Amino acid sequence: MAADLETAIEKNADKPAEARGDQGSVRQHPLPDQIAAAKFTRQVSSAASTALPIRFGLLRPPGAA
Repeated sequence: MAADLETAIEKNADKPAEARGDQGSVRQHPLPDQIAAAKFTRQVSSAASTALPIRFGLLRPPGAA
């Protein structure tokens, strides 16, 4: 999902922020807001992961009581 937002932001950066024509006008969200949304999505997805990067265990040598 974050990759989709990043590609959308890159595409929107190349396009104009506002366009007007005979049939109406179109306005996009500002780029700073889009970047903030992408950062927020990245933070939420990383916080939601349940995998722990570090695992702890107790090591006992064989023959120890």
